[in-house]
Amino acid sequence: MDSRRLPSPDDLLILLTVARLGRFNAVAETLGTTHTTISRRILALDRQLGGRTLERSPHGWELTQLGAAAVEAAESIEATLGSLSGLISQDQGALSGLVRVATTDGVGAVFVTPSLVRLQQQHPLLNIEMLSATRKVSQNRSGVDLEVVVGRADVTTAQTIFLSNYYLRLYASPGYAARHGLPETLDDVGQHAFVSYVESALQVEELGPRWSAQLPAPRTSFQATSVFAQVEAVRQGAGIGLLPNFLAADADVVPVLPAVFERQLPIWAVARPESLRSARVQAVISALKDEVRDRSALLSG
Repeated sequence: MDSRRLPSPDDLLILLTVARLGRFNAVAETLGTTHTTISRRILALDRQLGGRTLERSPHGWELTQLGAAAVEAAESIEATLGSLSGLISQDQGALSGLVRVATTDGVGAVFVTPSLVRLQQQHPLLNIEMLSATRKVSQNRSGVDLEVVVGRADVTTAQTIFLSNYYLRLYASPGYAARHGLPETLDDVGQHAFVSYVESALQVEELGPRWSAQLPAPRTSFQATSVFAQVEAVRQGAGIGLLPNFLAADADVVPVLPAVFERQLPIWAVARPESLRSARVQAVISALKDEVRDRSALLSG
């Protein structure tokens, strides 16, 4: 290749970020620039390489064969710069830069947050952004390096990594039980007030009471988009709640029909293949695995 046509290392690193995040807007925000600048740099890289590196798909920007080869070169540049940074900081194993993690509310607070805090303490130059929302896994994963989701993880353009299972069970406060009694069968649950997610806003069907035919329609309901609000509503006596076992463990609530009903859900880490080649993302996954392993009793209890 003529030296005048050698690709710019900066543009290669931009392409690598596009491959990981899938959207120009997300890349621009990460790099502190604009969508137009990202688009211009990718076009310049295409001219330097003599072909297109990206193509549109319903899931965002995807690499062409040429783009995949260019990303391999970009990863080598990234690794070399990381080694140089380690030499400068006298810490060969140091991680630096930004990693973005999207996660559900409850799992994010109880498991993802402590694992990320511990990782950042080990690597003080690492910056972390955690986005919390209870939603199903995204097909385009725009703007994040890694997703932590619960329930089914039906994706075609990403890899899924199993982390653990946990349980949804029925709970009530001691005060509610004293005032209204507790159901003796699942059919009896329909005679009680019920605490759950706002069904019209719920994307993960397995978290809702109507996902299976086992739970009847309640007499009245208290619905909230936050699982922490649901836990508090159950504690305050609003009704019987369908809650994660790891949140109910310290919530001063009593189990309802524990021998009759429970729903097991998996927790997954999901990322693009390009993101999984990032040392930062691999470090996050390792920290998550350590966290759920060390607290397996809470998840299974």
